[in-house]
Amino acid sequence: MGNLETVITRMEDLQDNGSIPSNVKDLLDDSIAALEDDDEELSVRINTATSFLDEISNDPNIAQHTRTEVWNIASMLESIEE
Repeated sequence: MGNLETVITRMEDLQDNGSIPSNVKDLLDDSIAALEDDDEELSVRINTATSFLDEISNDPNIAQHTRTEVWNIASMLESIEE
């Protein structure tokens, strides 16, 4: 489960970035909450968080380096699921 904690930490670091829009911060918050929801199975939590990350990556208002970081986080989540 250490990998999941790493992903959450990377999401929190991204949230602290002052250059991302507030709607993206809200989606990151939703992603973190989904991953921390112990009432759901791990695969459901990961799929929910991945869905939020996909929504973020399609936002035209984020910088390319932020989009790349979101893709990296999504890849980390996919590797946990396997």
